[in-house]
Amino acid sequence: MASFAVSNTIRRRRIAVAYEAAGDGFWLARWLRAHGLEAYAIHPSSVPVSREHRRAKTDRLDTELLMRAFLGWLRGEKRHCSMAAIPTLEEEDARRPNRERGTLVGEQTRLINRVKAILARFGVRSFRLSLRQAADRLESIRTAEGTPLPDNIRAELYRFLERLNLVRAQIRAIEQERLRRLAAAPAAAKGPHAMVRLLARIVGIGVETADMLVHEMLSRKLRDRRAVARYAGLTGSPDESGKRRREKGLARAGNARVRRGMIQLAWRFLLFQKDSDLARWFQARTSDGRKTTRKTMIVALARKLLIALWRFVTAGEVPQGVIVRAA
Repeated sequence: MASFAVSNTIRRRRIAVAYEAAGDGFWLARWLRAHGLEAYAIHPSSVPVSREHRRAKTDRLDTELLMRAFLGWLRGEKRHCSMAAIPTLEEEDARRPNRERGTLVGEQTRLINRVKAILARFGVRSFRLSLRQAADRLESIRTAEGTPLPDNIRAELYRFLERLNLVRAQIRAIEQERLRRLAAAPAAAKGPHAMVRLLARIVGIGVETADMLVHEMLSRKLRDRRAVARYAGLTGSPDESGKRRREKGLARAGNARVRRGMIQLAWRFLLFQKDSDLARWFQARTSDGRKTTRKTMIVALARKLLIALWRFVTAGEVPQGVIVRAA
């Protein structure tokens, strides 16, 4: 009886999976990677498409387009597409409080505007919704004709105020929980909590803005200052063809929350950090007093400020002339 040992050499093939990043999130990519597969999420806006006015669009054509772009990206060819960074479950969870608070603040503004609009129909414009006893004062409100509010209108306002109080309570709960977590984190530890505390030391930056910037962007491992500006969508979009040279404005391809927050912070920065080099740079270029110049240069200031904050939390470089509170 003879025995034979047969060895088959099987070459393992590379298996890579990609899908278009959308509302389903990144759970599928994390699940595939946990099972040993190479998974990516493609930025939808990074895939070049036909510029025909009425181009054919079907699931089959979209799949072929994504496949060609993905294969080109795997080969290392440029400009095919770009991949979204797959966040961990902890990173995705850390963003939720700030995003939920932003949604609640928008809901609060909507409710306040709705109540004011209802009262304005009856000539009432001095009602203060910021008072805690606002609901109790509805009985004493008189219209422009001197009559009490109609019953149905008063009942509707009561319901609006109940929803408004609930939204305000939820906003306070999110803010208190965030402060509790920051206080509970070790003082010498590194990570997002340390970055938030470091940013909040700059005069003019509150905990809310610092928390948004850290969890949305600054905690990521960005390559250089160009990647920082590009991620926030604060870069330009040039349009050059032949002798024509023009700028079409912001690219708006990055994180919209960071972009809006940085432009608001840039205006606030000019109030609290007047003697800083960045503020003087802005004042020197807007000395003509034109609104269009200030509107353009505030975006440039937001980009410079974001890069300076990135260097501050990653390398410890304090921006020139910026006032920082003691630790």
